[in-house]
Amino acid sequence: MREIKFYITPSGKSPVADFLDSLTSKQVKKVTWVLNLIENTNRVPREYFKKLAGTSGIWEVRVQSGSNIFRLLGFMDYGKFVVLTNGFVKKSHKTPKNEIEIAENRKSDYLFRKGEST
Repeated sequence: MREIKFYITPSGKSPVADFLDSLTSKQVKKVTWVLNLIENTNRVPREYFKKLAGTSGIWEVRVQSGSNIFRLLGFMDYGKFVVLTNGFVKKSHKTPKNEIEIAENRKSDYLFRKGEST
């Protein structure tokens, strides 16, 4: 099984927690349901969790709540932990390049501070 972690910035902030705080309680409930599915299911359906092609190991958590589509990006840490780096409301078909860059930069920072290199 996996464990979900939220990336913490060097200043101690959690961008994913801040993103979740901006959602309604109903939306957070749906996001929480998907995160629990990822943590507790060996084979998570691709509609909820998939690796993004053309990235350095960035994964996308996909959540739909009503007409809203939310994405949380992150990476695997030793296959056991999913470290979520950022969240956003998806408004186009493709994942925005700047959001992928944020996830990749935070992954590098996380691994650097952990004492690993990418």
